[in-house]
Parts: sequence; C-alpha cells; structure tokens
Amino acid sequence: MAKIRPFRAIRPTRDKANLVASRSYLSYSDASLKEKLDNNPYTFLHIINPEYNSENKKTGIDKFNLVKNKFSNFIKDGTLFEEEENCLYIYQQTTQNTIFTGIIAATSVDDYLNGNIKIHEQTITKREEMFKNYLKTTKFNAEPVLLTYKDNNTIKNIISEYIKKRSEYEFTTTNKVGHKLWKIESKEDTNRIISEFKGIENIYIADGHHRSASSSLLCKNIRKENPNYQPEDSFNFFMSYLIPESQLKIINFNRLIKHTNGLTTNELICKIEENYTVSEKGKDIYSPTFKDEISMYLGLDWYSLIAHPKQYNSTSESLDPSILSKNILSSILGITDEKTDENISFFDGTIPLKEIKNKVDSGEFSIAFILKSIPIESLKLVADNNEIMPPKSTYIQPKLRSGLTIYNIN
Repeated sequence: MAKIRPFRAIRPTRDKANLVASRSYLSYSDASLKEKLDNNPYTFLHIINPEYNSENKKTGIDKFNLVKNKFSNFIKDGTLFEEEENCLYIYQQTTQNTIFTGIIAATSVDDYLNGNIKIHEQTITKREEMFKNYLKTTKFNAEPVLLTYKDNNTIKNIISEYIKKRSEYEFTTTNKVGHKLWKIESKEDTNRIISEFKGIENIYIADGHHRSASSSLLCKNIRKENPNYQPEDSFNFFMSYLIPESQLKIINFNRLIKHTNGLTTNELICKIEENYTVSEKGKDIYSPTFKDEISMYLGLDWYSLIAHPKQYNSTSESLDPSILSKNILSSILGITDEKTDENISFFDGTIPLKEIKNKVDSGEFSIAFILKSIPIESLKLVADNNEIMPPKSTYIQPKLRSGLTIYNIN
C-alpha cells in the first residue's frame, strides 16, 4: 500500500516557467552557474544562491534563512504563486529518444519509515542532517524524489486522457529536453489515482535517497516535539515524481582511475586474471555486452574482463560494480573507499567512450573501467532484500528540474 495525496503547489506563472525551472545546482560548472545567475533574474538558482555576488558568504542556518527570504521575495514579486486548490500534477519530459510521463504528488513519510518505499543506496548521516536543517528552515521541497512503481493500466489511462489537452506548461530547455505539466483538478480522477496507489505494494526510490531520508528525519523530529500532530499535516509528506518502471531509464556509471598502484601493465593484468578471464580487444573502443563482463582501457589497448563464475551471498555482491570493487579496485589498486578516494572518478554512461578514452590517453587517468547498466529487476531485488549497492552504481533518468512545482512543508 502506498499513500499519496494532492497538494497546493507553489509554482511559476505560465510565462516564466521555462525561466524559473533549473537543473540541480550540482550539475552546473562554476562558469555556467555564474552565467545563469548573471543573465536570468528568474532562475530558481537565485533562490538557492541568494548571495552569489557577496564576498562574505554565509553558511549553515544563516544561509538557509537567506534562501527562505529569497523564496519569499519570488512569491511577493509574482514570479511564483500558490495553487488555490489541492492538485496532482502530470509532468512529462521528452528527450531525443525517450518520453517520461509520471505524476507529481505528496508521498507519505510513513511509507518510507515502514519500508513500503524501498531504498537501494546508503545515505550519509552528515548530509541527512544538513538537508534536514535546510528543510526545517526553508519550509519547502523544490525537487521531487524520483519514485518508480509497477505499471498500472488505470493510472496510465487517466494520464493518457489528460495529456491530450493543452498543458499548463510547455517549453524546451537548451539541452533539447521538452517539458510539459498538466493539473489534475478533478476529485474523481484524483481519488481513482490515490486508490490505485493504495493497491501498489512496493514503491522504489530511483533517485533522491538523501532528500527522502532528510524529510523523514525532519518528520520524526517534529513528531517528537509535537506529539499531538495531525496525520495529514504537511510535514508528514514529501514531494515525489512517480513514474512506471517501464519508463525508467537506468544508465551505467564508468570508473576512471588515476594510477596503477605501481604495477606495470603485465603485472596488473596478471593480478586481474586471478578473478577474470581477460581478452585483449585491440585499439578500437570496446563496450561490454556479456554476462559478468566489463571492459578496461589501459596503455592504449582495450580489454574484455569476464568475472569467473562464483556463488554470491547476495544480489548486490553479484553485480558488476561490486565484483569490480572487491576484485580489482580494493584488492589490487588499493581503493577501499570509493566515496572519498580522490584516485577514482565516476562518469555516467551518457558521456561518450571516446571522451573517456581521451582522458586516459592524455594522462589525466591511467585506467578506465566500462560497465553495463544494471537491470531494474536487479535494483528491485537489492531493495527488497535490504541490500546496498556500491556508490555510483546507477545513473537514472529522468533528471528532474527544481522549482517547477514546490511543496510547502508548513
């Protein structure tokens, strides 16, 4: 059973939606971020960078208060407004070869706490606490957590009827991605969707583990301070984008390593052969396709690495990122903590292998390991069994925009 509900979104006026909505601020280079802030007075980036021109920047709660004030200013000047009635929203994102269509709703924190919403990635306590303090101070969610669920024909049919109508927003961003948003105002349709989600046993977090964890942490703190809280109070929910499994796109993450740990090419390959069947593939770029296969670029040559057959204790251990971590990165190259070691970098599968090859050829890195994407069923098994995958095991699309719909926690 999954509990969702409509909410009164704070969102941009129709004429400014394309100017307000932004990618995650972490995805911008310093130069690109400055260009956006200098030239677009409406971008949501101004809200989360309220003092970008200041020399003495504040941190922690002091900065979060500035974010809150900037957010209030966007509402006061009419760039953002609050919906008069509770709504669900249909959001569609169109890339050159994929269409993602799902529902933006408020999702129950209790479903996260009791395991109905399942995770596959471990969160960092320090970041949880930081995001919790951010939410407590600013009082809003601006980017939905990406959730996925088993395909449902009733929900699909309702969505199909709405997307035939004129959308509330329709714009294309400079990365050639189309964005559309529809409001579901009908109580009948809303109740049908809510009822269908009640019958869905498990929901999976595809992207946004820290956002959901921090919302949960804030909710527990508020409940502790206010034992007479009401179950429908806004802090008991967080904003989510729910998309059927068939539309979710899981992409691989490749690993680039800065050193060979003092080993020559022959010495490294000899050690790798203890756990992999290694085949030289020559100078042409080689992508893995076989079961338990990854590829390696080293010393101007490409190699196929197929892990030796083995019995694993868990689904997570049997996945390519885990096998690579245990049998090469840790045991041979001395990289024991992939989250903190500066000798490893992660490049998602949207980056061309030619570009990765060039990074090795230039000497910036010594080795590249190319992995396949992980199937959705494996990701679900990891979550169902309460396992955790290594960091950067998956790069999941769609990547959502901040500021298109905003959830008021108050």
